[in-house]
Amino acid sequence: MQDMRAQLEKLRNEATECASIARKATTWGKRDLFTRLAQHYRILAAEVERAIKEDEALQQSRLRHKRK
Repeated sequence: MQDMRAQLEKLRNEATECASIARKATTWGKRDLFTRLAQHYRILAAEVERAIKEDEALQQSRLRHKRK
């Protein structure tokens, strides 16, 4: 789980960095590219976050069933 959280943090950082580069870009092409990359990293981060939440829910469910 820690590796997933680390990956999530990396993806969020990449999205932030790409958005920053896009804002500072002096050409339309570079701005567009880094804006799209930032969005892509945000989507990936959301998917990893969803997977983490699903895994946590599954673990909680297993714990509840063990206690019964």
